[in-house]
Amino acid sequence: MKAVILAAGKGTRMRHLTDDQPKPMVEVGKQRILERILFSIRDSGIHEFIVVTGYFANLIEDHFGDGREFDMEMTYIRQEKIDGTGTALHCTRDAVGDEPFFMSFGDIITSIENYPKLIETYRAKPCPALVSLAEVDDPYRGAAVYVDKDYRITEIIEKPEKGTSTTHWNNAGVFVFEPIIFEYTANLTLSPRGEYELPEALHNMLSDGLEVRGFPLEGLWGDIGTPEDVEQMTALLDRES
Repeated sequence: MKAVILAAGKGTRMRHLTDDQPKPMVEVGKQRILERILFSIRDSGIHEFIVVTGYFANLIEDHFGDGREFDMEMTYIRQEKIDGTGTALHCTRDAVGDEPFFMSFGDIITSIENYPKLIETYRAKPCPALVSLAEVDDPYRGAAVYVDKDYRITEIIEKPEKGTSTTHWNNAGVFVFEPIIFEYTANLTLSPRGEYELPEALHNMLSDGLEVRGFPLEGLWGDIGTPEDVEQMTALLDRES
């Protein structure tokens, strides 16, 4: 299994922290965000990575190189026009090939044990898309995910208005996909935020009757979007270590 990491964005809400580096290279605790993601996936048994870069792409590519120093094999694909997570994933289509693959956004930190558990869950019961879920008070910052009693996803609503969701499940940004996902990323429409977004592909898969399942994460989880998120996650990691 290969792993795709979407690491092209600047992270405008990170303010001064991304003036001269991409968000995935910001340090949280004792590691850069992207280091923690890559090394956690590597230690779960995946060694072949496809990293989508964009903003200050050279800093990521120069830091990790071909990956051999870190016991990994790295391939980089530059997203020339940074216009959404859906198009970022789609540009990896040829590099991924015809097998199921792991995927993570480049700004997600979670407990290390969640990575092998997600992979094992997919292998035990394959499906077109396995979506990690984080329990939050209100999923307005991400995507509200509605599930049935067996964690089959019934609906995904991207960036719902604050206070409107009747679910506490949030799209946690870590996935296992089968290649059929690329049929859907090829036909995305521009969102109200002016981007081509991955949750629309998941929504369309559901509309076509494909099985999209949820996987509840355990332990810590964070979507690192602001300097305050960096401070909070650093404190959590310090307590965990």
